[in-house]
Amino acid sequence: MADTDTLRALDLRRIFTAPPGRSEAIGLEVEVGLIDLETRRNATYPQALALLDGLVRADAAIPVLDGAYTVGAAVPGGGTFTLETGGALEYSSAALPTVAAAVADVRENLLDAAAVGARHGLALITGGIVPFAAAQDIAWNPKPRVRVMRDYFRELGPDGGHADEVMGLILSAQTTLDYVGDGDLMEKLRLLVRAAPVVAALFVNSPVAAGAETGVLSRRMQYWRRFDPRRCGVLSVALDAGAGVDDLVDWAARLPMIYRLVGGSHVAAPAIPFRRAMREGFGDGSYPTEADWELHLSQVWPHVRVRRTLETRLSDAPPWPWFGAGAALWAGLVYDPGARAAAGELLGGLTADELDLAAVDVAVKGLRATVGPYLVRDLARGLLRLARQGLSARIAAGLERPETLAQLDPLDEVCETARTFADRTLHTWQRGPEAFVRTFRVPTG
Repeated sequence: MADTDTLRALDLRRIFTAPPGRSEAIGLEVEVGLIDLETRRNATYPQALALLDGLVRADAAIPVLDGAYTVGAAVPGGGTFTLETGGALEYSSAALPTVAAAVADVRENLLDAAAVGARHGLALITGGIVPFAAAQDIAWNPKPRVRVMRDYFRELGPDGGHADEVMGLILSAQTTLDYVGDGDLMEKLRLLVRAAPVVAALFVNSPVAAGAETGVLSRRMQYWRRFDPRRCGVLSVALDAGAGVDDLVDWAARLPMIYRLVGGSHVAAPAIPFRRAMREGFGDGSYPTEADWELHLSQVWPHVRVRRTLETRLSDAPPWPWFGAGAALWAGLVYDPGARAAAGELLGGLTADELDLAAVDVAVKGLRATVGPYLVRDLARGLLRLARQGLSARIAAGLERPETLAQLDPLDEVCETARTFADRTLHTWQRGPEAFVRTFRVPTG
């Protein structure tokens, strides 16, 4: 049995192995709310489908199907639009060599989508959350996995208490980063895990939910606290002394899958750890495959998720046009060895418990929060300075475009004035819903 287990562990490990000769590319994923301009409610599936069909006709995109349903559109150049479970629209760029290229790609495609959406009475709204709707207003799309996931989270009781809001209302702007080997993976992951709450304080931007002010700066971050905590939060295993890829495998393999793909449709998976399913099967005569393992890894949502890339997930999305600010910050910190080492030293003493408490505090206080013995604002200043140095070094080496440095400007302003994106959102909200849509929608021309 030990030999078999070892073999299976090696199979699970494969997904974390960087391909030979991999370069350090950048990917951007930006979620926007789809809002009916007349009702200010989330777009229904037929409305979203009309937008996707319009993209297919206008941009020679290829429909993406989930069973019988259209749920996205793959555009020329490698990017993909995806309809999220509650009606939001996500655009994911291809892996591109520079932040500047990823930002340009996302900007071009979201502007195209905004123009198509306007012809169907829809606005694309940026930020950390769709502020108008409550959970009962979510227009769920017909993906088969939506019902499976909602049933799963309902069975968790309080630990799944905000699942509908997370699945149907929140928005983000995520960055994907590459690693080139096991040691590089763990070094970058440790930095990203420790930096995540500090960086999130620069981006807090969901102070309004269900049509009302919440009294906090990031309601989105609070929602994540009750979305199966076993799968979310600080990836503490990455901070353990001597932790490596096998520890990441073990952490994920101890969790059950939520859903599987069977006969072309997503169905509920048995509530047993993935590792146990490898030994005993799923109960229907089948055993996990590599495709099951990859699907399972998409069903965990820590602050930093590891699959074939490193995905940053904690921060709210900033307003248009600064959706690329996070990518610029992370690339500057992570891809320049000098900046990465200095940032690791700056944050090196922070523990998993301190980081977890900091995420709670940041949701309420933003830059006024603390992490361990430090004021978050002080650490944010240090990280911004190092990110700018790292980007400058990449520009000097011909690895990045000079205009990328401007992506950090709004973060410098947030840090120096302590006026967050959330503060600006509240100010706009108080002028009325029309002002909010006008200010935060992706422009149409």
